[in-house]
Amino acid sequence: MAIERQRELRRRRSRRKKVAIYERKAAKANASEKTVLAQKIRALTPGAASIIGRLGLESR
Repeated sequence: MAIERQRELRRRRSRRKKVAIYERKAAKANASEKTVLAQKIRALTPGAASIIGRLGLESR
């Protein structure tokens, strides 16, 4: 495997772990905390819109 591919996979795995942590926090969060979690997920990953919609962090 190329070095760049290994970095890509490592980034993907770390994003997955962080999103799992945010999912657990979102289950217990109130409205203002959900907004903060949505901002963190947007900064974390390019697929943030689908994750935020799935977790119901922002209902518009």
